Amino acid sequence: MNIFNKVTLQSMKKSRTRTIVTIIGVILSAAMITAVATFAVSLQNYMVNGAIQKYGSWHVGFLDVPPSFAEERTSDDKVLNSVSIENIGFAKLDGGKNPNKPYLFVAGFNESSFDNLPIKLLSGRLPETSGEILIPQHLDENGGVKFSVGDTVTLNVGSRVPNNGELGKNAETDGKVKLSVKAEHSLADKRFIDREERLGQHDPYIPEEETGKAGETFVPETERSYTVVGICSRPAFEEYSAPGYTLITASDSEATADSLSVFVTLKNPWQVHSYARGTAGNVAYIFNDDVLRFMGLSDDNLFNALLYSIGIILIILIMLGSVFLIYNSFTISLNDRTRQFGILMSVGATEKQLRKSVLFEGLCIGAVGIPIGIIIGIPSIKLVLSIAAKYFGNVLYSGVPLNLSISVPALIAAAVISLVTILISAYIPARKAAGIPVMECIRQTNDVKVEPKAVKTSKISERLFGLEGVLALKNFKRNKKRYKSIVLSLTLSVVLFVAASSFGMYLKNAAESTVVGTDYDLCFYSQDIDEEEMFRLYDEFKVVPGVYDSSYQAISSYSCSIKPSDFSDAYLESTDYDRDGEAMPMDIQFLEDSVYLSFIDELGLPAEEYTGQNAKMIAVAKAKRESAEQEGKTELIDMFESRDMNFQIIPETNNAPQAEQGQNINITFVDTIPTDTLPKKPSEVKPYVFMGVAPYQLKERFVTKDTHTEMGLTFLSSSPSQSAAEMENIINNYGISSDYTLYNVYEMFEQNRNIIFIVNLFTYVFILMISLIAVANVFNTISTNIRLRRRELAMLRSVGMSDREINKMMNFECMFYGMRTLIFGVPTAVLISWLIYKFLFVGGAEVSFVFPWVSLVISVLGVFLVIFITMLYAVSRIKKENIIDALRDDMT
Repeated sequence: MNIFNKVTLQSMKKSRTRTIVTIIGVILSAAMITAVATFAVSLQNYMVNGAIQKYGSWHVGFLDVPPSFAEERTSDDKVLNSVSIENIGFAKLDGGKNPNKPYLFVAGFNESSFDNLPIKLLSGRLPETSGEILIPQHLDENGGVKFSVGDTVTLNVGSRVPNNGELGKNAETDGKVKLSVKAEHSLADKRFIDREERLGQHDPYIPEEETGKAGETFVPETERSYTVVGICSRPAFEEYSAPGYTLITASDSEATADSLSVFVTLKNPWQVHSYARGTAGNVAYIFNDDVLRFMGLSDDNLFNALLYSIGIILIILIMLGSVFLIYNSFTISLNDRTRQFGILMSVGATEKQLRKSVLFEGLCIGAVGIPIGIIIGIPSIKLVLSIAAKYFGNVLYSGVPLNLSISVPALIAAAVISLVTILISAYIPARKAAGIPVMECIRQTNDVKVEPKAVKTSKISERLFGLEGVLALKNFKRNKKRYKSIVLSLTLSVVLFVAASSFGMYLKNAAESTVVGTDYDLCFYSQDIDEEEMFRLYDEFKVVPGVYDSSYQAISSYSCSIKPSDFSDAYLESTDYDRDGEAMPMDIQFLEDSVYLSFIDELGLPAEEYTGQNAKMIAVAKAKRESAEQEGKTELIDMFESRDMNFQIIPETNNAPQAEQGQNINITFVDTIPTDTLPKKPSEVKPYVFMGVAPYQLKERFVTKDTHTEMGLTFLSSSPSQSAAEMENIINNYGISSDYTLYNVYEMFEQNRNIIFIVNLFTYVFILMISLIAVANVFNTISTNIRLRRRELAMLRSVGMSDREINKMMNFECMFYGMRTLIFGVPTAVLISWLIYKFLFVGGAEVSFVFPWVSLVISVLGVFLVIFITMLYAVSRIKKENIIDALRDDMT
């Protein structure tokens, strides 16, 4: 070890407090960087494993390929695993509501397909023979066609052929499609050529042209009958642009398919794009983006940018706080060692040697702080993950554990980032100190260079603050560089705390804006259940353990003829409605009589006018439009001009109005309904709400046997999951034959509540760590500066200044520090808070700007408290020293 390094170690031992505080700052910095890196790796593995559970482990899928292509993939040395499904064919969908999905697509699964391509069963079971079939739920929700378990489905299965004789880039020749086929697939295989002429599930539906000519033709080939054995969620491999709803059956082992879809898992996922391009040729292929995006391998550039930018922003914030802490520490250290550097330069030390000496100090601090920081960071984030694990399961993937994943490259990256932070913090002041002339270093004339005018104070200051205040103000003026570093540290502390608090607050508000409150936890509803049977179930359900409140309701569909003059100007402007006398759909919610009467009482309406056979009806008629005041926001507007109107309502049967059963009613419009309606399918949701409310006793007046009516039972429960399970047992025991749905609404919205918890957890942890760095920064800066003034304080004590007067002077200095911090820190913190708000708002978050009063008050009070405590600590240590020793101390 050379002499410079020995001197550096002696200097570090002499200034133990500063060295320890600097090491603590490095430990906090390294711990936070390690925690962020480890959490990122753990979360990435969790998201990848969860996506694999939900969407399958495959990376790329090749669609509509011949069997020979599938066989080649099994022997491909780049392929870890491959699985195939049969493309049996398309069938026309009768009564479908989605014009872009006019078909059913039948896919054949074998045992390997079911194992590797996840299918989420909602009811029933998987098909076991080629005569059984699985129906996707979105066929009902998106297509408006419903099948039930046990139904028999007869399909004319065939192919889709483009009428223009072209397939993408393939050209038409003499009425036949001229194809570009890879040599290894030619083999004069006519079935393969025929397959190429067909449109597949990857090819979107070609709609009818304006001339009336069909864009494609469906060619039926064979009739097949299937028994529905289950309902499933939409298969993950079905593209949203696919023209057919995917129905899944079991492959026929005796039949030979001429068209397959092959889903490939690669040994090296990083090669997925080049592998797909090099292997596909003229074959269509798709990527499993739901898995690849969490590996950072998808083509979703926005998601990739978000994935990496969040981590980078966190690292930058941590590095920013750490650099200021360590930078100030080294700057103060060099001020402490200025005379020492001058003596070393006078005996031949070069600038390079002095810089190396300072960097050696940084390496020593890093050698102690970084390993401890990494050791602390790993168990710290493990503790946070253990707390958040169950909430992640409720929000995302319930069957995938959120485990701690330690990545050696991530730990190395954390150590390197921490070391770079230290070296940057040390190099800047080292370079500056090495350039100071020798004599200035020895005499220390560079520390304070002021003219008498620069430290002159007014008589008003002396009268207001006294001698102690004047001395504090002169100290503040005579060494502006040193005090600027303190004010900068304090300002940074305020800005970091407010920025972190605002970021967490806006994230929490954005998460809370997605939470939808409901009036019930559980909901049972059915369209064709007998009323007597429903109330028999109701009596059983309301005594289920956990249920503490219950109600029932029915919703019937109607239409009413409305003139444009009936609508409000705001609604007409937002919809351009100009159709005179057109029927508008309307629902009537029939509520339990006691609930209805309570609502009437809350509104202050006379019960006698809104009950009985000729009663008025309450209704809500609201629509959404873009807000004129807030860009990108929406607001609710009244649909009708008057609050009291007369309408003729006509009941609907099989989606057709029955005019002969129409009735005239008087409606009073209010702003809300007494209780939430029954859940609706996405296809049934309208851009407005036109809902009448009536007591259940009036249901017989408005509802006939054929009126479209949904019956519902709603419950509040202290343990919704257990209550729902018990209700399912009751339903099974009763042998209900009607179609029904039992919704656990609490469980659906639990995801939003868990998101808020996760946001809060990581926000508070982040704020805590940033606050610790800020406090360490302030403590280190102020205590060391006071330490460097020990001569000055000893001189004041030697001329008779009492401890009380010194404390008073220090209190004035605290006040000046705090005032300067407020002047610079508060506007900067508010600006940063506003920028965070704008960033989230532009990104689509439903948040409004909130002035950060609370975090500002906390940060300002915290700054004054930390300054005061640090001053007391530093001054108390100096007071214990002998005055003569302090005056003799040459700071070497």
